[in-house]
Amino acid sequence: LADLWWIFSKPVPADGRELWTLFLQCSCITVVIGGLFYNWMFASLEYSWHLSIAMAVSLSLLLLLTLFLVHPARCVFSMIMPTLGTKQGRKLLLSTCVMIAVVNITPNIMSNLKTILQVIQCICKNSSDSLLNSTAPLGKAFWEFGDEIQKNVHPIYKPMNGHFRFSLLQNSFLIYQKMHLAGEKISREFLSVEVLVKDSMRVANRLAAGFFMLYLCFESTWYLKNYLTNLRFDNFYITKKLERLAEDRKAAHLLVGSSKKLIRPTGLKLSWEEVVLCLVKAMLVTVALLLLLLLVAMDHFAFSVADTVVRKAAQFSSVPIALNVKHKLLLVLSYPIYIFSLFQVWIRIMTFIAKIIPIPSELLLGDFDRTYHHQLIFSSARCSISPPSPPSPSVLLAVGLLFCILYSTVFLETYTHRLCRRIAASFFPGCEERRVLYLYGKLARRH
Repeated sequence: LADLWWIFSKPVPADGRELWTLFLQCSCITVVIGGLFYNWMFASLEYSWHLSIAMAVSLSLLLLLTLFLVHPARCVFSMIMPTLGTKQGRKLLLSTCVMIAVVNITPNIMSNLKTILQVIQCICKNSSDSLLNSTAPLGKAFWEFGDEIQKNVHPIYKPMNGHFRFSLLQNSFLIYQKMHLAGEKISREFLSVEVLVKDSMRVANRLAAGFFMLYLCFESTWYLKNYLTNLRFDNFYITKKLERLAEDRKAAHLLVGSSKKLIRPTGLKLSWEEVVLCLVKAMLVTVALLLLLLLVAMDHFAFSVADTVVRKAAQFSSVPIALNVKHKLLLVLSYPIYIFSLFQVWIRIMTFIAKIIPIPSELLLGDFDRTYHHQLIFSSARCSISPPSPPSPSVLLAVGLLFCILYSTVFLETYTHRLCRRIAASFFPGCEERRVLYLYGKLARRH
């Protein structure tokens, strides 16, 4: 492995064997990167398969030529891998988490809401139909009341038109049509909102992923540029070359006295400032995690409500309705006093007679009291209700694993910077010598 790394980090291969070894190394790297790039574009960013293949093949060929011919490009590419453990890599992983959550959780929430609307639509249809049918007992009551009058009332008081008739304009088809149109309109609105959210998040995730990848390459290039041009940049490590230089010049005490300001690149110890910075970054990741957990909680809540509504709707029993009809047929009698209004004497006589002899003002011709029963139905097996869709455990597992990686990158970011410096030092040993001499001179002057 040391020999392979030495060949990969050399500016120019020494012979044909090293040339072919470098070509095979670059070929293997480009094949792996091309496969990962295709899977990322097709599965995560949801591009079409032919576009993903074309982009993956083009990137692989371009990367093969660049790595094989350009020495600094190999250094930048080698630093991109540990740079994934920095904040740019976290942003890339976070955008992937958001895309996975939105693409998989949002349609599930919409599906459960559609199930709830289907239950409400079914209840409305069945209850309206049952309410329309509940008018039949009322019509029956009017008809039987007419029969009762025809049978029991004296012929002199019998109505001329026979039975009492009760009519109602029952247009259940129009009601069903309006409900169906309303349901279709709500479904179209839900579908349009779902498509808009998915398309917006897909476009935003593609733009964010492209930006983060370009910024990842830019950050590695920026680090290499500062490493080659600025001797003070990221130069506070006690390396083996610095230790050998101090021993050769018999100045090992310089490293001991400055141990608080210098750190060893291979050590695991973190300074207090680095620990505080890691905790702040972990809090930011926690905020993003809480937002995604809120979306997951909404998914579980929507499924719980939809499942409860479907089960309770299936358990709805018919509601009995009792229609009690009471009728009394009265004959109202009026005194013919005003017929003799021209004769005042007769008025007084008739008034006197009415006070002495009580004459009834109304006569009871018929009494009708009956109760009719009806069943009000809310649900029916004819309703087409899609079952509620539970949350996908694979999505939760994927998001959980990605957030575990995010939390690990928070604490590994310090070590990734150290690894980037070691990679740059292995590619440019001459620059590393100059940086060591500069750091040694700085320590000697300070001492």
